[in-house]
Amino acid sequence: MKRRDFLTSSALGAVALGAGHLAPADGHLHPLATMLHDTMPTAATRKILIAGGGFNEAFIRYMATLTGKARPRILYLPTASADDQAGIIRFYKDCSRLDVEPQVQTSFIESLTQPRGWDEVLLSVDGIVASGGNTLNQQAIWKAQGIDTVLRRAWDQGIVLGGASAGSLCWFEEGTTDSRPRELSIVKCLGFLPGSHSPHYDAEAGRRPLYHQLIGSGRMKPGYACDNDAGIYFEDTQVKRIVHTRLNAKVYYVSVVNGAVVEKTLEPESIA
Repeated sequence: MKRRDFLTSSALGAVALGAGHLAPADGHLHPLATMLHDTMPTAATRKILIAGGGFNEAFIRYMATLTGKARPRILYLPTASADDQAGIIRFYKDCSRLDVEPQVQTSFIESLTQPRGWDEVLLSVDGIVASGGNTLNQQAIWKAQGIDTVLRRAWDQGIVLGGASAGSLCWFEEGTTDSRPRELSIVKCLGFLPGSHSPHYDAEAGRRPLYHQLIGSGRMKPGYACDNDAGIYFEDTQVKRIVHTRLNAKVYYVSVVNGAVVEKTLEPESIA
């Protein structure tokens, strides 16, 4: 072992063990320990911003501020909408008045026109907006392509994730979806955020009763329901802020207390 490697290894071991000669009683670290502390990487804050529906200009603006960058690169990932062109145009329009660099990454691709890997694309931006659409198909494609594991790396690295509808549901363990024929059903998702989620809570009549039924019966974990134009900002897995862009749009936490379903209203702040 080279002398420098030996010294660094020994010092790291001493720091890990709390050796007295690197942490004296006066509270001041030994210069070598200070140097190692200053050069060791710190864990990034993991961030997710969701809305029940309507992840438009105001939500993208808020996402941009969460990146901490002067002109952040915000990428749209329209897998759930099957790379719908109208949604892509709408995303560019929403970004047009913002100081951001908009990008789009489609999922229905082929090698000749997609020279970069998913990691090269998704880990090079500051924020990722997942589109609405069919959550079940989105999850299947992400897992088949390995996009799910890259998104996990992006989250761990502090890249802000978000979206509405399928783009909000996808980050939770599970939730209610209209991705199958005939009726609303349960979909299992990435599980970055614990518990369940129901989007479009005020916009589709079947959402609230089904969510109550599933949580009350124990078939689904407690979780968060969001009206259209209302959402939640999470740091790591904790709720940091409740927001909306429309008066009366709200967020709810639904759980079981003493055998009964309880819906707690979480009052939002405007970001419009």
